[in-house]
Amino acid sequence: MYDVAIIGTGCAGLSAGIYTARYGLKTIVFGEMPGGLITTTHIVENYPGLGSISGPEMGDKFLDHAKMVGVEIQYTKVKDVKKTTNGFLLTTHKGETESKTLILATGSEHRKLNARGEEKLANRGVSYCATCDGAFYKNKVTAIIGGGDSAAKEALMLADICEKVYLIYRKAEIHPEPINKQRILANSKIEVLTETEVEEFVGENKLEKMIFKNDKGELKVDGAFIAIGQLPESKIARDLGANLNQKGEIVIDKDSKTNIPGLYAAGDVTNSDFNQAIISAAEGCYAARSAFEFISGESVSY
Repeated sequence: MYDVAIIGTGCAGLSAGIYTARYGLKTIVFGEMPGGLITTTHIVENYPGLGSISGPEMGDKFLDHAKMVGVEIQYTKVKDVKKTTNGFLLTTHKGETESKTLILATGSEHRKLNARGEEKLANRGVSYCATCDGAFYKNKVTAIIGGGDSAAKEALMLADICEKVYLIYRKAEIHPEPINKQRILANSKIEVLTETEVEEFVGENKLEKMIFKNDKGELKVDGAFIAIGQLPESKIARDLGANLNQKGEIVIDKDSKTNIPGLYAAGDVTNSDFNQAIISAAEGCYAARSAFEFISGESVSY
């Protein structure tokens, strides 16, 4: 029997694990992506103390810290979770694990554009991670679809590799962080196409071009990267009866508590309105404290 089980090996889950281990709680963390979604980010420049660091490097730092304080990590998918009289029963392909409390830091998945040809050409020119697949398009023409900060960062990363990068957004103006907007507009390799929407991805065995809506023509590209946000991975929470909002995010209070005693959540899967690594880490810290207080009956303050 563990004191705390955590699902998610990203910033939220590993931060929670670091704190629960330091509280002296027997902790296990489950996850399929070591370091979490941050590892698909090219460069992180807004996490205090780390300066400018690649996403994979940042993920490794979180993992190394968690292991240093004795967190047990299993890189496996949790297939099912049931509420029991003693806490929670988690099932993976390796067997069953019991825990007194559970922290969900399951994060999110990339949102699909749902354009014609997207599914057919996925991984054949259509991708959702420029950091992962950008190297395949060295000296080629690519497009990023999206107008937020993630899209801007991916466009800037591709500009270091590709001959030409189009940043395509359906509204009148892109809205990344001001510093990244300045970098986009100053980069001669990047061309911003606003008020433009992709209707179809076209190609036989690989992506050849994109056709736009409203008779805005077409564009030949070698690769297209969709960066239009994420969807919360909240199925486990829903099955356990946790409250979700209209977006499918887990509803938590300021202490990362859900409506179910002993169940906590942190990171991009929650109803926080600002999805950032530092917010995820903070929520993981709150979830850990709440789990400790639940188990020990003690109140923690600093």
